[in-house]
Amino acid sequence: MNRMSPSDRPQPERAGAGWIDVGPRNVELDLQNLDLLVPPPTDRGTVPNLKFSFSDAHTRIERGGWTREVTQRELPIATTLSGVDMALEPGAYRELHWHQQAEWGYVLTGSCRIGAVDQEGRNFLDDVGQGDLWFFPKGVPHHIQALDDGVEFLLVFDDGGFSENSTFLISDFFAHTPKEVIAKNFGWRVEQLADLPEKEKYIFPGQVPPPLDVDRVVSPTGDVPRTFKHRLHAQAPERFDGGTVRIADVTNFAAATTICAALVEVEPGAMRELHWHPTDDEWQYYISGSGRMGVFASSGVNRTFDYRSGDVGYVPFAYGHYIENTGNEPLVFLEMFRNPRFEDISLAQWMANTPPEVAADTLNLPRALIESIRRDKRSVTA
Repeated sequence: MNRMSPSDRPQPERAGAGWIDVGPRNVELDLQNLDLLVPPPTDRGTVPNLKFSFSDAHTRIERGGWTREVTQRELPIATTLSGVDMALEPGAYRELHWHQQAEWGYVLTGSCRIGAVDQEGRNFLDDVGQGDLWFFPKGVPHHIQALDDGVEFLLVFDDGGFSENSTFLISDFFAHTPKEVIAKNFGWRVEQLADLPEKEKYIFPGQVPPPLDVDRVVSPTGDVPRTFKHRLHAQAPERFDGGTVRIADVTNFAAATTICAALVEVEPGAMRELHWHPTDDEWQYYISGSGRMGVFASSGVNRTFDYRSGDVGYVPFAYGHYIENTGNEPLVFLEMFRNPRFEDISLAQWMANTPPEVAADTLNLPRALIESIRRDKRSVTA
């Protein structure tokens, strides 16, 4: 029931244009998307939807945890990457599995143990906590198990159409392989297999694992040559007036060969500068705070979208955009790309490193104003 008085409701009016909305409406949703209800006058034309909230996604609830996803099905423009929000209770497993896509993970809260074995039999086992990353190459089998505080994490896959419901699960594999074949493969007896699962387990309860040194298995072929873990929060950020940026790509996280990311923190009143990406679409996840993004699609077309915690944003390749903190707390979000290297073009840096009369003549601005622009990149500006 909407208890807001009619006089307090936002209306689609601006500078004498528009009119009041007296019909059926979702006022709470309008309040979350004021730049759709009352777009800035610079907005023009039609741009595909560039926002979908995990709160609008179906939640799959299992014994031991839950999961929900935003794929191209939910956000049709998002062709390059898809995302999963998953939580596990203490000790619970995301079972042994593999998939045709690479998996990039970010721990939102809590901690978990992750393990994998590659095609050479080399293994990996480590614990990750809030702010840590992992990356598993496509086809490499792995598992996730929550530690004693439970865990919630974001997974990103290098295929916009990928669904977490379509993974290759070991329990499902066994359930659909004749027991005689399984017994022959492992040198077991068929009667020993009476309790095999009859279908996939996916997420299920378990005991909190022992200390890491107790749990390690020594493989005769050794450990994976490049760690699948990266401590993003332990990485020194690039600091700017207005916020910070931490970039994780193949230059400092060598295992992550198909996905890179930037963790951006924007202070109240500041913004992620006007920029674009010269190689790939951008998939975003908003961790905390609130903000708005203006997106320029060329040919006089521009749209503005509002975001808050749990929202997914998307920017097509080469679209110019900015992200402004509209709240009273830091705006924290991830920028994700299906590329091993992070690259962006700064509008200000481009202008500052071009002969000043070119931009001045083009924009009808004093040359001195152009010359005052800093020549180094300022990814976040106050």
